[in-house]
Amino acid sequence: MRREVLAIMALVSHTVAPDAFGPAVALSCRECGARTPLAPDFACVECFGPLEVAYELPAGDPEGLRKQIENGPLNIWRYAPLLPVSPDVAERPSLNPGLTKLVKADNLARELGVTGSLYVKDDSGNPTHSFKDRVVAIAVEAARTFGFTTLSCSSTGNLAGAVTAAAARTGLRACVFIPHDLEAGKVVMAAVYGGDVVGIDGNYDDVNRFCSELIGDPAGEGWGFVNVNLRPYYGEGSKTLAYEICEQLGWRIPDQLVIPIASGSQLTKIDKGLKELIALGLVEDKPYKIFGAQAEGCSPVSAAFKAGHDVVRPQKPDTIAKSLAIGNPADGIYVLDIARRTGGAVEDVNDEQVVDAIRLLARTEGIFAETAGGVTVGVLRKLIENGVLDPAAETVVLNTGDGLKTLEAVADAARPTAVIRPTLDSFREAGLA
Repeated sequence: MRREVLAIMALVSHTVAPDAFGPAVALSCRECGARTPLAPDFACVECFGPLEVAYELPAGDPEGLRKQIENGPLNIWRYAPLLPVSPDVAERPSLNPGLTKLVKADNLARELGVTGSLYVKDDSGNPTHSFKDRVVAIAVEAARTFGFTTLSCSSTGNLAGAVTAAAARTGLRACVFIPHDLEAGKVVMAAVYGGDVVGIDGNYDDVNRFCSELIGDPAGEGWGFVNVNLRPYYGEGSKTLAYEICEQLGWRIPDQLVIPIASGSQLTKIDKGLKELIALGLVEDKPYKIFGAQAEGCSPVSAAFKAGHDVVRPQKPDTIAKSLAIGNPADGIYVLDIARRTGGAVEDVNDEQVVDAIRLLARTEGIFAETAGGVTVGVLRKLIENGVLDPAAETVVLNTGDGLKTLEAVADAARPTAVIRPTLDSFREAGLA
């Protein structure tokens, strides 16, 4: 497969404009630090470690940069000076995700006994109703730069919809791969945009292995897999969550963040984004804690954290939180490092607690979260009850998707409180007055 990737690099290298990736200058190995040119690549040639984007970010004028961001587009492209995208990215066809609501959750705080400020970063407001629109937007720009004609992914659901929608908007072909037993709402949302949606008889890890094989086969020529050969660029989209949270708090880092874990990339990139804001002088340097949230039926990172291990042992997923059901998370070891470095933790909740948390958030704040959001709010509650998370500190919890995609999880709530005759007497008899 390595030869095929190098061949693609050679074919596209002469077509890449000097400023096509903005401040990005190279791909850097997270293990050995070796650097390679910006290309559709994801593994280090020296040690096979994962690659990520390295930058020469603008420095020396934090106030000017802050004003430039604040005067920018009302989406993630306001942060273009900090992303691997062309300076004119906002002028190109895109779903333009981002700048979603940061909701001050006072009702939820009272319910949980939180005395400090509690916020929900509600990313269900993105174009396809999940945070995946952020990461796909960055990956699409890389795909176009490298000349790919087909956009693809391995997905637990939300990513498939984000890819097919973005492909429709940008004029690329889409072909996405999902486990065969995904929630119906997510399958419909992926298929409605006109791309090919292919079910694989297996779990997400089986799907991901298949996609890795397809990249190295002639049948995959011209294909950009957003979370495989475009993964270094794709991952950078999650940094925009960190940027937005801090900007929406008045350019301030919160004391604590609770973040769901699937592959772990979102959590690690939020941490990367916070460190970049500190280095640029856009926010004050201060301690913060990052907490990871998993479902008990797929909790390899949580299990490793609790056992004090430095490696993550894969698990076979068995949970209603299918969007987090990655049994072998690529960034699991880096999540462990971040949780320990920041003084946070990784915790998990069972399916019953997930459903209870979905209803709690809906009942207190009017936010209908999908199962991943139920995991995060459920873990927030558990961390408070166990005395691990400080209820007096400023806390941000992430909701990464819309509950309309996972209606099955709360299907027993889909019935009227009462059925009455259209009369006032019947209304009173039902005890509703």
